[in-house]
Amino acid sequence: MDSLVICEKNDAAKRISNIISKNMAKTTKYGKVPVYTFQKGGDHFHVLGLRGHILELDYPPAYSQWFRVSPSELIWVDPIKKTSKSATGIVKVLKDLAQICDNVIIATDFDREGELIGTESLEVVHAINPDLPVKRAKFSALTDTEVNGAFENLTQMDYNLSKAAHSRQLVDLAWGATLTRFISIASGKVGKDFLSVGRVQSPTLALIVDREKEIKAFVPKPYWTITGMASKDKLDFKISHANDRFWEEAEAKKAHKIVDGASKGTVTSVEVKTKTDKPPVPYNTTSFLKDAARLGISVAQAMRIAEDLYTNGWISYPRTDNTVYPKSLDIKKILQNLSKTDMGDLAKEVLAQDKLVPTRGKKETTDHPPIHPSEEPLTERLERNHMAVYELVVRRFLATLAPNAQTQTTKVKLDVKGEKFNGTGQKLVVAGWRKYFHYYNPKDIELPELAQSDEVDVKDVDLTRKETEPPRRLGQGALIQKMDELGLGTKSTRHEIIQKLYNRGYLESSPPKPTLSGTAVTEALEEFAQTITEPEMTSTLEKDMDLIADGKQELEVLVKESQQMLEGIYKALDKNKAQIGGRIKEALREQNRLGKCETCGKEMVIRRSRKGKRFAGCGGFPRCRNTHPLPQRGVIKSLMEECAECKAPTIEITMRGKTTQMCIRMGCPLGGTGGKAKKED
Repeated sequence: MDSLVICEKNDAAKRISNIISKNMAKTTKYGKVPVYTFQKGGDHFHVLGLRGHILELDYPPAYSQWFRVSPSELIWVDPIKKTSKSATGIVKVLKDLAQICDNVIIATDFDREGELIGTESLEVVHAINPDLPVKRAKFSALTDTEVNGAFENLTQMDYNLSKAAHSRQLVDLAWGATLTRFISIASGKVGKDFLSVGRVQSPTLALIVDREKEIKAFVPKPYWTITGMASKDKLDFKISHANDRFWEEAEAKKAHKIVDGASKGTVTSVEVKTKTDKPPVPYNTTSFLKDAARLGISVAQAMRIAEDLYTNGWISYPRTDNTVYPKSLDIKKILQNLSKTDMGDLAKEVLAQDKLVPTRGKKETTDHPPIHPSEEPLTERLERNHMAVYELVVRRFLATLAPNAQTQTTKVKLDVKGEKFNGTGQKLVVAGWRKYFHYYNPKDIELPELAQSDEVDVKDVDLTRKETEPPRRLGQGALIQKMDELGLGTKSTRHEIIQKLYNRGYLESSPPKPTLSGTAVTEALEEFAQTITEPEMTSTLEKDMDLIADGKQELEVLVKESQQMLEGIYKALDKNKAQIGGRIKEALREQNRLGKCETCGKEMVIRRSRKGKRFAGCGGFPRCRNTHPLPQRGVIKSLMEECAECKAPTIEITMRGKTTQMCIRMGCPLGGTGGKAKKED
């Protein structure tokens, strides 16, 4: 019997083949498409890796003309499925294998997208051989135990899961295509530089834009603090006035005048408290991405790395909401194999405990376990960020099995010439889980041994004027968490949404802040179609997709509900098309200004060549023909400063969350667009 095994990617197909065949699989090339074949138990296996989705949704060709078809017509048009350009060769191989195989085993990732990808491949296969029986292999890690177990216990496809993913495709295509065409045409930004609007993208961008407005609108309020240093037994510690903030300068000066020049203080009380810190719960996708961002790794890059580690069999599937390890997880075996890695000593310590009782989070699901290191020990040297992510996952796993930590806090009250002061010390008295997960351990603040009525030396008592600070920008990790709380997107799509906002030129820097175009698009939508910038609408659709996955709602009901929402939003926008377009055009003109031309002094602006390449051109053209090449990727922002070396404008280029400053003149010693960057944030 010949079995066709369909995997999501070639790397997964190769690994699964090697696991099942015990490294006896042979590679056969069908053109450029590899297929892995082997014999087992009298059966002949053909294992093929896809490239994700092999079919894509699009509108019929008649609707591809932006200026001949009103964007509103796209709301109610049924899209068609067509083979992705990158999958033409794979589809041909699928059809060939469908003719010679007796059954199909879907071995894509087990989640909504994976089930849809598997279902798409079945559409191709069954078009050639409608009677081929289908089974499903479900696994959460590409390890020997998981893969062999999955193929020994094949199950059925979950078509409700694939319908939920398909409903997302239909909804997002209609919203994205309709509103993107409208906003791009209204603002005159068509072609390569089109402006995009999306069901999840727009409320996510609004979170950043609204936070930036809060920051800019924030009016700082002055306050005064009185701080100094105290010491006993040659150990210095910081003290601060019991009135943490003086809002009136006169009161602050009065108190400071009393203690200014004081040399002694008296301890009036010492309070020591011990706090127990429970270990963290297992990683789901959101908490993992939040911690990866704290390491300086963008959420999109962190997810790519996690997928690489999963495909190589070193961690479990990284897309999960689960925060409870299943009873079937062989924790001891994982620890035993981790003992063979660079973190072996830590794993052995955890393994030596009398009992292994992992922490439990609030959410428990049955599709995939929380993210954890697999049973396969890491034996290779990894690139720096890959190693950082792997170590993060391992340390979190160890921490969930470790004992409580204990922190001791000491609060000291002092009298300095009748004024009350406080001193605080803290130390980690029992490391517990913090020994293994050390990423945000509190710093020890040492205090001398103090008792009531002790006298201490006092010095450097200063009065300082300060101002209240605006709210902080949302970092990528905090943004992911906020999206999760508001129901924007899913664990599988949130990092992609953030990256798309960078790619579209709506965000720059890290932590992200909106560009002029990002702000203009959001403000226009908030004024004339506020619904699309608020989370409630998209959150409602997400919940309905969950119902489809659970078999409690039909796809057609959700799609019609979405179309009705979209039609209402489009009508509101179309009534104010001229105002919307005008605002965005003005913002784009400002965003494209680069600074003064070093040749004639007129404005340099970002332009596009006939081939679509962007470059810096002088606004004095044709009298001044000064031009400079520009980076073709990333968000460009003018610094409105001239280069100290050549007097050309300087810019910031933000790509994948990293910002680099440079001069635009090719070959400039200070980092022209053809040379090295001056600095990175």
